[in-house]
Amino acid sequence: MTTQKGGIGLAVRVGDSVIALERPPVIIGHAAVGGRRESEGPLAADFDAVFLDTSFGEDSWEKAESAMQREALSRALAKASLKTGDLQAIFAGDLQNQCTASHYHLRNIGVPTIGLYGACSTMTESLMVASVFMESGGTERVAALTSSHFCSAERQFRFPLEYGGQRTPTAQWTATAAGAAILGRAESGVRITEVCPGRIVDKGICDINNMGACMAPAAADTLIRYFASTGKTPQDVGSIVTGDLGYVGSRLLCELMAEAGYPIADRHKDCGLMIYDRERQDVHAGGSGCGCSAGVLCGHLLRQMESGNIADLLIMSTGALMSPTLNQQGESIPGVAHLVHLQA
Repeated sequence: MTTQKGGIGLAVRVGDSVIALERPPVIIGHAAVGGRRESEGPLAADFDAVFLDTSFGEDSWEKAESAMQREALSRALAKASLKTGDLQAIFAGDLQNQCTASHYHLRNIGVPTIGLYGACSTMTESLMVASVFMESGGTERVAALTSSHFCSAERQFRFPLEYGGQRTPTAQWTATAAGAAILGRAESGVRITEVCPGRIVDKGICDINNMGACMAPAAADTLIRYFASTGKTPQDVGSIVTGDLGYVGSRLLCELMAEAGYPIADRHKDCGLMIYDRERQDVHAGGSGCGCSAGVLCGHLLRQMESGNIADLLIMSTGALMSPTLNQQGESIPGVAHLVHLQA
């Protein structure tokens, strides 16, 4: 393991892949908002708000997603005892083209906004970029924010709901959820101590209804590079939680990690399997979407860390970087996974 000072303030590069933060930002406020199906799942009590009307009082699914983000950010700011104007930057993204759920929500608030697109990896991508931004010394209070909505995602990536399209057993259910985390400076709390940016990995999977298989190799690549760079093993970390590999991708990830000499099955969980009950809810292979890991992290996981049940967490949101146009042209689907190390 080698370390060297980078060109970004106090950040230290560890090995080839990891950035360690010497002034770790602290998550000083967080909130998760969900829809009807999320309110029926096993983590319902950990959402700050759930809405049985998944239109959120709006006249389109796209506007409903913006309303979700607005609610999540407002609640996270209230917990941090801040107003929107106290933020120096917002790092936000979603699944809609041009990140419009985020941009339309944030267009009138007057805070510098950095739009991000990492597909379903956007929650940890936004936390990662926001953390390094803070490490540079350029900001002291920022927000990381993302969302997804089942109906807007189906319309964009597959078929509008009115078509009544059938779903394959490997398909996952896009979560109707949003998560927001406020990063600042504090003496105690959940800290972001390391980040590991993901590489794009493409194993030639073309099935748009099997995102778990597309994303699992990228998740394995990021996790292997993290362990190789830091010299750690899975036994040296507490919990390893992936974003939304679902049933298929989670099993594949554990197989890939075992083959690489880093068995993780005894400490790995997946947000796509935590947010819903597959036996009771018709979600096929589990949950997906930006809001899946955002809702689980900003609701359940951070509450578990603050209560002392989890002290050390590697959270790694995973994304299938697909385009319906390219998929229809026969292109394969690249995957990416960004890792953030949280410590309480």
